[in-house]
Amino acid sequence: MAEKSERRLDTIRLFADLDPEVIRDVERHCRWREYAVNENILDRDSQGGDVYFVVRGSVLIVNYSFTGREIALARIGARSYFGELAAIDGQPRSASVVALEPSLVAAVEPKLFNLLVEKHRELSMRLLRRLARIIRTCDDRIMDLSTLGAHQRVYLELLRLAQPDPDDDGALVVSPMPAQKEIASKASTTRETVTRAISQLVADGVAERSHKSLRFHDRARLERLATSLDPDWGEEGAR
Repeated sequence: MAEKSERRLDTIRLFADLDPEVIRDVERHCRWREYAVNENILDRDSQGGDVYFVVRGSVLIVNYSFTGREIALARIGARSYFGELAAIDGQPRSASVVALEPSLVAAVEPKLFNLLVEKHRELSMRLLRRLARIIRTCDDRIMDLSTLGAHQRVYLELLRLAQPDPDDDGALVVSPMPAQKEIASKASTTRETVTRAISQLVADGVAERSHKSLRFHDRARLERLATSLDPDWGEEGAR
């Protein structure tokens, strides 16, 4: 069970600079719940407009194709929130949400959320900036799906995950390496394709596997492979 001291919303980025008394009032109106790993929080097309604040842990926003393939839309970590679209427009949920790790989540009714948006200008602007980022991200993903092959989408996802390697100047490293299912979901492809794509990079000397990580010594080459106008390098028709 969550300790009472955990049931606070001070750390939620949307509430930055909000009067502490206003935050305390929101806390009193929240419904608090803990979720286990892989536990379902929301279903696509379900009714209800509550907004959810992730106090501890993280959740995954997902949709499913007609064939049942899981497509990850976003990972929402502690200090963030989800569910605002249904609160704003009153429509059914646009995606499903599952817990990625043990998580503590606070839910507030749409009436109170919309009242906060109307009364607090800075909070409203943060919400608008978030919605703008979502639109830009969706535009980028649509472009990727329309113009890139499956292997290229995997390489782009690896580039997004990669960070400068502190032990090798100029190199990139993905560490810890996410599960292939997670990469496949974000790249809108299959785990088998992710396996083939990474194996191709290793075989061609573009990437090097080490303990729970993937290292790239030549970022420029990986970028060329990810954005090449010829999508057939190593593809074998994979989608």
